[in-house]
Amino acid sequence: MADMQEADTPGADMQEADVQEYDVIVIGAGSTGENVAERAVKGGLTAVIVESELVGGECSYWACMPSKALLRPGQALADAKRVAGSREAATGTLDVQAVLARRDSFTSHWSDKGQVAWLQGVPIDLIRGRGRLAGERRVEVETSTGSVGLAARQAVVVATGSAAALPPVAGLADSRPWTTREATSAKKVPEDLIVLGGGVAGCELAQAWASLGSRVTVVEMADRVLAAAEPFASELVLASMRAGGIEVHLGTAAASVGRTGDGRVRVELDHGRAIEGDEVLVAAGRRPQTADLGLESAGLEPGSWLTVDDSMRVEGVQGGWLYAAGDVNHRALLTHQGKYQGRVCGDAIAARARGDIDTGQWSQYSASADHAAVPSVIFTDPEVASIGYTEARAIEAGLKVRAVDYPIGNTAGGSLYADDYNGQARIVVDEDRKVIVGATFVGAGVAELLHSATVAVVAEVPLSRLWHAVPSYPTISEVWLRLLEAYGL
Repeated sequence: MADMQEADTPGADMQEADVQEYDVIVIGAGSTGENVAERAVKGGLTAVIVESELVGGECSYWACMPSKALLRPGQALADAKRVAGSREAATGTLDVQAVLARRDSFTSHWSDKGQVAWLQGVPIDLIRGRGRLAGERRVEVETSTGSVGLAARQAVVVATGSAAALPPVAGLADSRPWTTREATSAKKVPEDLIVLGGGVAGCELAQAWASLGSRVTVVEMADRVLAAAEPFASELVLASMRAGGIEVHLGTAAASVGRTGDGRVRVELDHGRAIEGDEVLVAAGRRPQTADLGLESAGLEPGSWLTVDDSMRVEGVQGGWLYAAGDVNHRALLTHQGKYQGRVCGDAIAARARGDIDTGQWSQYSASADHAAVPSVIFTDPEVASIGYTEARAIEAGLKVRAVDYPIGNTAGGSLYADDYNGQARIVVDEDRKVIVGATFVGAGVAELLHSATVAVVAEVPLSRLWHAVPSYPTISEVWLRLLEAYGL
């Protein structure tokens, strides 16, 4: 293992004598890249990570952790108000500075010192700089002091993730818009916030900032928020957003965006109305961070998503030396799926180095869950927790399915959790195999129900056996029993 490299590594001209060799080179030190490198090292290989920003990546500093830290205080207060007795005690509002300070603590105040120490402990080498592919198994890194040449004996892994996409709306790019990065790291609460996009990030951040006192307006092109979720999930979240004072425009797009003379944002909508705010947050999709990665040296198109097989090896690259894990391959843009892919990728590279690999479905070297067993939690109020197919997607996939619904508030656990609990559960059953291929839970506190559904879907547990998995009473998990009874067991 070469010595740990941090920050300013001396320059090199990519001459053979100056090239540093590792078994695995990982471009991108987010959670996906960290998992790739760790698993490769555990498999007996040497690894180096190249990173131009903070070790730990998007999730640690600008996505999962700060956004959930912003959301949790408002949800805790809302939970208190849902129960008689605590409702009467919960008479105040959130302490904004305390919420922001807590958020900052979860990002380690945007310092990656702890993450770097973790790399050193594995050990994984770190080179700070911008890495680009420079031919087969070659990477060139531009650091603050020059150029460093790297060569991989086994594989190069692209784990550069994704970034917020700006839609081609007139004036938007010049209006200093917030992306999710600015929205999760802002130091003060905007009086009026306009959110372009009613997907996961748009709905979560709209509710987070509304709970902190912003007047929030959401503009969504589709006819419902959370368009990829089950329709009942969209309806329950929309009702909650509006009840919380958020103005939501559905079936509407921004025609133009600009700053007024006093610095406010003015958004012209396609139906002729204009709205104004202090900030405009763009939450309208993601783009791959591959534009300046040297993909052309591997015969790939710069700026494209990278198509991979189930072991994360990039398709169409001669020699099979290039891998891509996480958001950049566009299979499942979720942190936990990126980590999962990272583990598969690192293990697969190490196994191929040993000449011993089986990439069959559900093997250690196959990200099989990406296809139809992806769990996801939307941390809105109410939460939306889902795994696998929605009913509509299952039908589109050609499955013969039956959807079974049950109101969570009709369980003892639901009624104890909150007065007038408003939530719903659905399982999607493959009628030919009698197994669950999808599940969705909507309601307060349902995120912790999801892993039981994930196990049922991944393990393809027959309903006849699942019937014997008795839920504890009185918990919200009782909804499992009620769903199976509703199915007819």
